[in-house]
Amino acid sequence: MARPVVLGVVGDSGAGKTTLNRGVVRILGGGGQVSYISGDDYHRYGRDQRAELGITPLDPAANHLDVLRQHLDHLRASEPILKPNYDHRSGTLGAPTYVRPHPYVVVEGLLNFHTERLRDAHDIRVFLAPPEELRRNWKLTRDCTRRGYTTHQVLAELDRRERDVDAFIAPQRRHADIVVCFMPTDDPDPGKLDAHVILRGTLKHPDLSPVLGPDGDGPTLVQRDGEMLLKIPGGTDSGLAAELEEAVWDRMQYASRLRASRLGEFTVGTALHRSESLALVQTLLLYHLVSTRATISGGEDPHVWHPPRGTGADSALHA
Repeated sequence: MARPVVLGVVGDSGAGKTTLNRGVVRILGGGGQVSYISGDDYHRYGRDQRAELGITPLDPAANHLDVLRQHLDHLRASEPILKPNYDHRSGTLGAPTYVRPHPYVVVEGLLNFHTERLRDAHDIRVFLAPPEELRRNWKLTRDCTRRGYTTHQVLAELDRRERDVDAFIAPQRRHADIVVCFMPTDDPDPGKLDAHVILRGTLKHPDLSPVLGPDGDGPTLVQRDGEMLLKIPGGTDSGLAAELEEAVWDRMQYASRLRASRLGEFTVGTALHRSESLALVQTLLLYHLVSTRATISGGEDPHVWHPPRGTGADSALHA
């Protein structure tokens, strides 16, 4: 039996990791096909202990990263693990959970690409880099509505973490195969965020050049040194977005059974929204998951574009 495929999604707290992963896990078949791991469960200390020690959860010393690496090794070897648990609402460490290996392993966290050994445990590495103001708003909304924090507590914690973000979170970006930046537009609709997606040459990406050009008002694809920049406007017409999703699905016909219409959904509070840009990014991640599994199983996907390896800068992400 082929070993599991491991997708890692890293970003600062509130960057949108769970929102991005939720649709992907749902389409793959949920718990029957996916082993889901949160890096937060590997915190070394509870909230009160961190406060006493003057340490944030972004500091590698506050996490059992060696245990996380061992557990990923076990899952890649199709062996079960006893995963620790961290309760975000109470800020305490709980009893471990038995996790079985499945065809796909989805891992999200703050520090999953911090060491080379951790990076090597992932087949697909994604880094989320929303603008700081947007991320702070997302974190404020989430922590106050779902995790029992007050506005003052969240803002104070955000300020306290800034140094560790620069020291430990941001450097992981250069190790990602895909960098995703959702950005606000003039439209107040949260479903209308633009997406800038850097596709680096460390992965074989689906060839979208037949349906996308280097310029235009809609989605565009620009080749740079060793990578591509995919720009998806938040206001992309639903018909065009469907055409682009279809182009990706056409390149993974062996996974047609996964086709569904629920990609791009997310919630703000209790309100359900849908984003075309989010749906397209999730479709790309699905492509990499199923095509990597096909390759591991002995098949090859010829419908790919693979740019030359390089270290092109990604400054245009924030242009």
